[in-house]
Amino acid sequence: MSNRNSGFGAFLALTVVVVIAALVASLAAPDANGVDEAALAAAREATGGAQTREDIMARQRGLSIDDTFRSSAIGDPAAGAAPNQQLGTLGGVSDPELWRALRYNSADINASARGPATNVLIQDGGMTWLNFRENIIAKWGGWLLVGMIGLLGFFYLTRGRVPIAGEKTGRLVLRFGSIDRFCHWLTASSFILLGITGLISMYGRPWLISVMGKEAHADLAHWSKLIHNSVSFAFILGVILIFLKWVRFNIPNMNDLRWLRVMGGLFDDSIHPPAGKFNAGQKIIFWSVMLMSAGVVATGISLLLPFRFAVMGDIFAWVNGIGVLSWFGFGDLPVHLSPQEEMQYTQIVHAVFAFLFMAMIIGHIYIGTLGMEGAFDAMGTGYVEEQWAREHHSIWLEEVKADERAAQPAE
Repeated sequence: MSNRNSGFGAFLALTVVVVIAALVASLAAPDANGVDEAALAAAREATGGAQTREDIMARQRGLSIDDTFRSSAIGDPAAGAAPNQQLGTLGGVSDPELWRALRYNSADINASARGPATNVLIQDGGMTWLNFRENIIAKWGGWLLVGMIGLLGFFYLTRGRVPIAGEKTGRLVLRFGSIDRFCHWLTASSFILLGITGLISMYGRPWLISVMGKEAHADLAHWSKLIHNSVSFAFILGVILIFLKWVRFNIPNMNDLRWLRVMGGLFDDSIHPPAGKFNAGQKIIFWSVMLMSAGVVATGISLLLPFRFAVMGDIFAWVNGIGVLSWFGFGDLPVHLSPQEEMQYTQIVHAVFAFLFMAMIIGHIYIGTLGMEGAFDAMGTGYVEEQWAREHHSIWLEEVKADERAAQPAE
């Protein structure tokens, strides 16, 4: 028992250290909104209201500045001279004002091509999206996955594998039938393919080109995209089947509170809280999978059919309306988005859901393989050792035995 407790203490200490380090790092990070607007405005007075070197440097550092002084300076066509007067054919808009109108998507233009994004000639928000994707999503998403693997590795070294504590009976109990296992492995295999191909899309250019060359990477990226888009439908089907098959077993009840109070006995081999077919931890995984799946599927379909669904602006307006961002000192999200910006924000949300999803599933894979003795058999063969079922799902085991007794003919 002392070894188990010391292992838990080390694990808890590491978790606290990681959390504190993350908080310190976030406090030390530069404030993206830390712009002295008054100083910038004062500097513009010396230029007659034009942008200054300080404005340009602030944008290059990725800081958010109030650039309405530029976006609103797009000229006035009605103020132009008459055609028969000097400069009359030039109208009331200068070349710089015309380019600003194009940049801020306020120019009245018609394009020969047809489509929802064809009238947007300049969209400099793409650089903001690219910087956020590379410096925030890719960086911290990668550290999330590496950190999860490292944390589980440390936990395994200090805690070890959760064993079957009691004496094995040699009797097997059917836990999952062939249909259940088909639904699980359909979802699991498609998710793994989606995760691998998604990571290739995220990290292939900066990491793989130097290893395998541009042409080989181009082929890999091409096939990864095709696989990612095609396998997504198998994943959607698997999630729907899993929901229909298992939702009735994942309704929370009072036994879940008892299970959570002792963390399912994860840190003490002598503790075995009662649980039905799914314990509280598995129910958390189930509903998290449903939530994450809804996020990645909704954003994934929007990316698969670009420019068809303009929803991010409405979602941002709803978030601004409830004021949740102001609680943390952030400003409102943009609500008037170009078609390209809709896709860029959708890709960011898709990536956030995907990284959180993968981190959670890494933990799920660990506990179902290395982390717990006998757990993989449930989805491997469908049968589990009776003692394993008694220790981890005692209520369910009693229900199975009651059904077996009821099915036996009376003597």
